[in-house]
Amino acid sequence: MSEQQQQQQQQITTPSQNLLNEKWDVVLSNALIKTGLGFGGGVLASILIFKRRSFPVWLGVGFGLGRGYAEGDAIFRSTHGLRTVKS
Repeated sequence: MSEQQQQQQQQITTPSQNLLNEKWDVVLSNALIKTGLGFGGGVLASILIFKRRSFPVWLGVGFGLGRGYAEGDAIFRSTHGLRTVKS
């Protein structure tokens, strides 16, 4: 085999790899967004309600990470493909 044919074979990905890559992209972006929202909610609660204490921030981050993990677990356990939203 020539070098060019070997490179073409290495670049071909199977549909299962594509699906797994898409799932990882969705899970990581979802976890990042949920954690950011939890952080923001914790900061707001800390400033407005709890006299600038730090526990609401950590609690919000924990809830965000937990929700991101739970949704990621559901995505990986699903036998269907990824859902798509048409805009």
